Amino acid sequence: MTDPTDKGRWRAIKDRLRPVLARIRRNVPRGLRFVVGLLLVVAGVFGFLPVLGFWMIPLGIMVAAMDVNLLRRWWRRR
Repeated sequence: MTDPTDKGRWRAIKDRLRPVLARIRRNVPRGLRFVVGLLLVVAGVFGFLPVLGFWMIPLGIMVAAMDVNLLRRWWRRR
């Protein structure tokens, strides 16, 4: 069962990242977006290091989802 605050939290995250994702969609070629997304996820695993952060994992998933239809449909439903 989902908590009603979870939907608000997801909406807030999506609203904050919308301009970033739009800029990536415009400026980064299609195949490279998937690679950049995977690199963000891998770098996010090392989030305990000072420069890298755990924030890279969701951003990497969203960037990679721009080119994967199944992930894109899942993201739109949330």
